[in-house]
Amino acid sequence: MDVRSESSSSVRWGKLPGQVIQRSRLQVWFIRVCSTILIWTCLVQLLTVGELWHPRFFTGFFFNPINVSTVHLPPPRNYTSNGFLKVSCNGGLNQMRAAICDMVTVARLLNLTLVVPELDKTSFWADPSDFEDIFNVGHFIDSLRDEVRIVKRVPKRFSRNNGSQPLEMPPVSWSSEKYYLEQILPLFNKHKVIHFNRTDTRLANNGIPPHLQKLRCRVNFHALKFTPSIEALGNKLISILQEKGPFMALHLRYEMDMLAFSGCTHGCTTEESEELKRLRYAFPWWREKEIASEERRSQGLCPLTPEEATLVLQALGFGQDTQIYIASGEIYGSEKRLAVLRNTFPRIVKKETLLDPEELRQFQNHSSQMAALDFMVSVASNIFVPSYDGNMAKLVEGHRRYHGFKKTVQLNRKKLVELIDLHQNGTLSWEGFSNAVKSSHEERIGRPKHRTIITEKPKEEDYFYANPEECFCEMANCSHSIR
Repeated sequence: MDVRSESSSSVRWGKLPGQVIQRSRLQVWFIRVCSTILIWTCLVQLLTVGELWHPRFFTGFFFNPINVSTVHLPPPRNYTSNGFLKVSCNGGLNQMRAAICDMVTVARLLNLTLVVPELDKTSFWADPSDFEDIFNVGHFIDSLRDEVRIVKRVPKRFSRNNGSQPLEMPPVSWSSEKYYLEQILPLFNKHKVIHFNRTDTRLANNGIPPHLQKLRCRVNFHALKFTPSIEALGNKLISILQEKGPFMALHLRYEMDMLAFSGCTHGCTTEESEELKRLRYAFPWWREKEIASEERRSQGLCPLTPEEATLVLQALGFGQDTQIYIASGEIYGSEKRLAVLRNTFPRIVKKETLLDPEELRQFQNHSSQMAALDFMVSVASNIFVPSYDGNMAKLVEGHRRYHGFKKTVQLNRKKLVELIDLHQNGTLSWEGFSNAVKSSHEERIGRPKHRTIITEKPKEEDYFYANPEECFCEMANCSHSIR
């Protein structure tokens, strides 16, 4: 057919040649749009499934091809999962950190699939942060894939919406490998999902096989990285401090929650003591209500007051030019309780004084994220001095041991309050006080040593995370120097 006949045909059907071409183009355009939508729908579904079972792999594959070759992930461990373990951590940041390490280890022992842990939102601090707000969740999952399978959520077929009801229970505190194998594992024959609703100190300090102890360390020292935003600001704090010279991190645990919980009111007014008592009664899970403050202080069970900490630092020989970073939340009594410490050591700083308020804005009302900044600075400090041996003090001490036995002054508070009282009532001179403080702490600076084991009283023995000797003695060859 020649051009004229084709044109005639088009006219017969009521269409001009230009309209035929335009209709053809519209059809091609329509097919391309539909194909693109279909392809992207499939891709989104693929990414969703991938995020559930193996986050970040697809992100790196599709959107960051240059860096894929530099990521060396361990091959995933091939095992048949016995079920899903959900865990709800309780307490502050560092208590939850230790619990996460324990729960990964329990999941590995029992061949379970671990669901990314839930963080405590109902404690005194009421921090709404989720796991991924504090820790790098992708790194957590990827770095442990050769030990345990970790997912972000339980598959839909095991969800409550589909009629599945997980078994909720708290495991027994300070439990052994035998307890989990004989008491917990059989429960998965009936329940495919078990939810541990309390996780603090649920794994023993000692008697755990070496490979599991080392897994606890691997989670603590390598898998639990903070989010990029926390790490960036923490590293900025460290750089600011280091530019001004060596610095001490003083973990001054003289905060409202600790004083209310412990019943320690030494140095407080009558009104403050009553306020702390009311707070203690307001929290039902704080079991002790009526507490003899002075008796507890004499037993070394109270955090040092800011005034007591000042005397101790002076007695240990720290001078006025010492740069001191206060690693804590709000001090009870605010600035007036820091007056003596600040007058004696003028180079006192806090994150709030080193950073612009705008930089801290995103962390406001998120106590665990603020605590993460203090944790980073404390680990990096030249000297770490905790005024109380709580969870942060213990976890930081363990990190400092792992990083080459950096100096940590482990204060003997029972001895110190005795010496302070003798000095303040005029019985002991300053020289005698200073010499006694120094001599009683010569061997308490974080050197290599074996953990003290008290089989029947695990609460009173050395905490695993403060001195995880199984994990660094091999690396540092400290067997000859350990005591």
